[in-house]
Amino acid sequence: MNTLIERLISKIKQKKELAGVSDETVNEVLVKLFKREPKLFKELSIKFNEKSAAYTKTIKLARAKLRRSYGLFRVEKVEDDFKNVEKVLSSHSSTKERTSFYSELYPQLFSITGKPAVILDLGCGVNPFSVEVMKLKMLKYYAYDISEKEVELLNLFFAWKHSSDERFVGKAEVLDASKIELVRKLPAADVCFMFKLTDILDRGKGHKKTEEVMKAVPSKWLVISFPTLTMSGKKMTAPHRNWMEWLCQRLGYEFKVLNFPNEIFYVVRKGEL
Repeated sequence: MNTLIERLISKIKQKKELAGVSDETVNEVLVKLFKREPKLFKELSIKFNEKSAAYTKTIKLARAKLRRSYGLFRVEKVEDDFKNVEKVLSSHSSTKERTSFYSELYPQLFSITGKPAVILDLGCGVNPFSVEVMKLKMLKYYAYDISEKEVELLNLFFAWKHSSDERFVGKAEVLDASKIELVRKLPAADVCFMFKLTDILDRGKGHKKTEEVMKAVPSKWLVISFPTLTMSGKKMTAPHRNWMEWLCQRLGYEFKVLNFPNEIFYVVRKGEL
């Protein structure tokens, strides 16, 4: 990343509502902008002047694109909702069931994995809102889902959270977790959440895809969860997933099991990357 781009990124992120957007994301916007309007880049490269028309136009266009892409128009409108994370978590079926034990889940998880500095969350839904319960002092949180609407909401939330605590950095992107080549390119992390994801990955065709994702994720630890209720709402007679345990043993991955109401969690150690 050259000095010109770095200075532009710094200026663009001075807007409070854009402060939580990653440098990489802003860089991508600038690269696309300069490809579309090469004269801007040429003018700024020849003579960098913060009072020039080229500079003003670049900042304006880049900020507008970021606002459109990440829904960062009026953070204050949703601030009250963000302060009430339980309300948001309760709005989604997969996280609603966890609201009663989130405060117990993370201390138990992190007692096994250690407190993470970087988290990946695949097929995240609105689970990243539970970061408020994690009580981690410094954290980079990368969230991925196929829903553009939820990704926009998460980036809005991440920007709001970063504006109140600069030690937190979050980024959400649209991603199909079944695309192994894309999973391999994700940021290296301490822990990767794969909550209730395996059924979506495997689609009733064995567990090859889940295995491929587990091996591809650049994370020291995986936390893979499964529901313990049947579709009719009854408790499963055998909630443990024997296939997951056999898979971990075959791959040489160590694991521990945590049981909570309605959900079981496999905390899997992949070893050093």
